[in-house]
Amino acid sequence: MKIPMMLRLAGRSISRRLLQSVLFVVGVALGVAVMVAIDLANSASSRAFDLSAQSVTGKATHQIIGGPAGLPSDLYRQLRLELGLREAAPIVEEYVAAVDLGGRPLRLLGVDPFAEPPFREYLSRIEVDGRDENTFEALNAFIAAPNTALIAETLAARFGVEVGGTIRLRLASGQVDLRIIGVLRPDDAASAEALDSLVLTDIATAQELLGRDGTLTRIDLIIRDDSLLPAISALLPPGATITTPRDQTSALGQMTAAFELNLQALSLLALVVGVFLIYNTVSFSVVQRRAMLGTLRALGATRGQIFTLILSESLILGAFGTLIGLGLGVLFGRAAVSLVTQTISDLYFTVSVQRVSVDAFTLVKGALIGVGASLGAALVPSIDATLTPPIGSLRRSALEENAQRLLPIVTTAAVVLTGAGALLLNIPTDSIVISFGALFAIVVGGALLTPLALVGGMRLATPIGSALFGILGRMAPRAVARSLSRTSVAVAALTVAVSTIVGVSVMIGSFRSTVANWLDTTLGADIYISPPQVTATQVTANVDPALAARIAALPGIARVVTGRNVDLIAPDYPDLPPVRVTAATGEVVATERPFLWLNAPDGDYWAALDAGALVVSEPFAFRRGITPENAQITLLTDRGEQTFPIVGVYYDYSTDQGIALMADAVYRRYYDDPFITSIAVFLAPDADLNAVLDTIRTEALANTELLAQSNRSLRNGVFDVFERTFAITGALRMLAVVVAFIGILSALMALQLEQTRQYGTMRAVGMTPRQLWRFTLLQTGLMGGTAGLLALPIGAALAWVLIYVINLRSFGWTLQLTLTADEFALAFIVALAAALLAGVYPANRLTRLVTAQALRAE
Repeated sequence: MKIPMMLRLAGRSISRRLLQSVLFVVGVALGVAVMVAIDLANSASSRAFDLSAQSVTGKATHQIIGGPAGLPSDLYRQLRLELGLREAAPIVEEYVAAVDLGGRPLRLLGVDPFAEPPFREYLSRIEVDGRDENTFEALNAFIAAPNTALIAETLAARFGVEVGGTIRLRLASGQVDLRIIGVLRPDDAASAEALDSLVLTDIATAQELLGRDGTLTRIDLIIRDDSLLPAISALLPPGATITTPRDQTSALGQMTAAFELNLQALSLLALVVGVFLIYNTVSFSVVQRRAMLGTLRALGATRGQIFTLILSESLILGAFGTLIGLGLGVLFGRAAVSLVTQTISDLYFTVSVQRVSVDAFTLVKGALIGVGASLGAALVPSIDATLTPPIGSLRRSALEENAQRLLPIVTTAAVVLTGAGALLLNIPTDSIVISFGALFAIVVGGALLTPLALVGGMRLATPIGSALFGILGRMAPRAVARSLSRTSVAVAALTVAVSTIVGVSVMIGSFRSTVANWLDTTLGADIYISPPQVTATQVTANVDPALAARIAALPGIARVVTGRNVDLIAPDYPDLPPVRVTAATGEVVATERPFLWLNAPDGDYWAALDAGALVVSEPFAFRRGITPENAQITLLTDRGEQTFPIVGVYYDYSTDQGIALMADAVYRRYYDDPFITSIAVFLAPDADLNAVLDTIRTEALANTELLAQSNRSLRNGVFDVFERTFAITGALRMLAVVVAFIGILSALMALQLEQTRQYGTMRAVGMTPRQLWRFTLLQTGLMGGTAGLLALPIGAALAWVLIYVINLRSFGWTLQLTLTADEFALAFIVALAAALLAGVYPANRLTRLVTAQALRAE
C-alpha cells in the first residue's frame, strides 16, 4: 500500500466527516489568526516608529542633544567654522496638535535650507505653487515668507488643503495658522508613510513658534571619521552630549518591548486552547474509524501506514486551517493595529500607522506554528492508532480503557509541569521569556488535572444529580466519566480558556484597584493646570512661572505648587531613554506617599530633597538597578555632570519608565531653565470648586491653550487611558473562549456519533426525545461546571504570576492582588453557559433520532 493511496483515504475520510473537519479547521484558523494579527499590529507600530524616526534623522550618523534648555545656536556656528564640519544641520523639533484633524499629533521640524541637502534626500519632489522644484529651491521659499510650511501630499489631502492654503496648529503658547507653500511628493510608499505626520518649516519659524529663540533641539551630523569625535565633544556645553540616531531609536524601542511580548504571549493562549481541540478531533477520528482501521490492519496495513494515514489527515486539515488563519490574521491585524497603536501612543510615544504591511516572516512563522501545532496535537492519537492490535481496534472500549490506564500518568505529568513552572518562577532572573514559560507550564499542568477532576467530580455529582433530576441525574455523570477520552480533552480546552479569563480579569481588576488607590494618594490638589498633552512623550511644555503667582492671588485659593517636567540625560545609562524628572516646589499628595524603601533621615524625604537628594519611582529603580546599596544617579546638568543621591523609592503607576522627583530649588541651581510645566491648586476650605475653576479659566488662562481640570476630571481621564490600554487584552481572552466553545461542541458531536447505538437503545426502552435532550444538556452542564470550578484556582494562580512576576519583570510595577467574588462568579457562568450553548445543537439532533437506524449503527 503506497503513500498516495493513504492520502486518498485521508481525503475521503475528511469529506465524510465534514462537520468534525470544519471544527478542526476553525480551531487552527482562530489560533493562527490571533497570533498573526498581534504580530502584524506590533510590527506595524514598530515599522511606523522607525519610518518616522528615519524621516527626521535622514542620513545623520550622529546627533548632538542638550538638556531642557536645548543647545545654543552658537554651537552650530562653532562646529561649522572652528571644526570645518560642512555636513552639520541644526534642528528644532517638537510635536504639535492639528486642530483641523481633531488634535492629531504632528511633528514640527524646523530646518536650515542651506544645510539640508546631505541629510534628507527624500525631499526630492516638492510641488511649490503648482510647479515641481528641487529641495533647495523649495526650502529657500521659507526665508522669504514667514509662517510657511511644507507638508506631505497625503497629509494635505487629509486636511483638504491645497498649495497656498493654511492649516491650524495648537502649540503650548496658543494656536497658529501656517500657510502651505508646497507639498512633499516622495517616490515610494514607505517615504510617504514616514512623512505623513511631518510639518516642515525653516528653523527661524520653528524657533519663533515654539519660543526657542537662540536655541536648537539638536544638531544632526554626518561623521565619516571618528577621530573628529573628541574635538566635537570638547566644544559641547555642559548638559549636552553626542549620540547616534540608532542609540536613540533603540532606547525608545525598548520601551514597548515588554508590552509587545505580553500581547504575543496572550495571543498564544488561543492556540494552546486550539491544540486541545485538534487532539480531540483527531482522537475522535481514530475511534470513529476503529472498524476500518482494524480491517486495514487485518488486511496487512503496517503501523507506519496507519500512522501516515492519521497524520496526513491532520496535515491536510492543519494546512487548510493555517491558510484560513493567515487570511483572517491579516484582517484581524487591521483591527488590532488601531488598538495596539492607541495604547503605545497613550503610554510611550506617538505612532501613526496608515497601512498594515504584511511581513513575509510573520506569515511564515504563523504557518509553521499552525501546522506544527496541528501535527503535534495529532501525534498522540496517531501513535495510539498504531499501537492497538487489529482485534482491539474493533472494540469501542479500548480507548476508554487506555484513558483510564493513562490517568495516573497524565496526573503525574500535571504535577511535574506545575512543579516545573514553580521552579522556573523561583529562578533569580528578570527574563520575561522564562516567566511566560513558567506561566504556560502552570496553565497546561492545571489543564492536565482535568481527567482526575472529572472522575472525582462525577462521583460527587452523582448523588446530587440523582436527588435533583432522578435517573437522568445518575446517568449523566456516569456517561461523562465513562467517556473520559473525549470529555476530558474538551473540558481541558474550556478550562484553559476560562482560567485565562479569570487570570487576566483579576490582573486587570487588581491593576485598576491599585491605580485607584494610587490616584487617591497622588491627586491631592483640587485643580490641575497644564498644557494640553499632545503626545505621551511631551513633557517639556514651557509655561511662564508668573502665571502661578497670578493664580495664587485669585480668591478662594489657599496655595499653589508648581512642577517642571523635563527629560534629562543620564550618561551611565546610554541604552535607556532619558531620565524623566519632575521638579516641584512642594508635595501634592493627599495622604502619606507610600515608599518601597526610604532612607531619608527621620523619614523626612522633603528635607532630603531640599538638600539635593532625589526620590525615584519603583519602575525607575527597577530599570536602573537602584537599591539601598546602589542609591545614586549621575545626570548631565548645565553645570556639568552631577551625581545625586537617592534616598527613597516610591510606588508610582504613571509611566513604566519611571520618574525622579527633585526639589525645584535644586533643579534651578543646576539648570538654566526659567519655565514651569504644571500648576497644582489647593482651595481654601470654604471655596467653591466650580466657581474657582471658572475664574481661573476666564481670568488667568484666557487666550492660552492651558487646561484647568478638577481632581475628578483628571482621575476620569486616567481611567479612560486605562480602559483603552486593556481593550485588546479583553478581545484576546474572548477569542480563547470562542475556540474552547468549538472544542466542547466538537466533543459533544463526537459523543453523539460514537454512542448512536446506545441512544437508540435508550429510545427503544422508553426514553422520550425530551429526556434525551435533558440527558445531553446535563452532560454538557457537568462538563462546563467542572471546567469552571477547575479554572478558578488555575486562574488565580495565573493572576498571581501575572501580577507578582510578569508585571514586575516587564514594567517594574508592584500591584496589589485584589480578588472579588464577581470575577470568579462571572468566569464560572461563562464556562457553564459556553458548555450548555454548545450542547444545544447535539441535543436537538438527538430529539430527531430514528430508533431503528440507531440500533443498526455500529
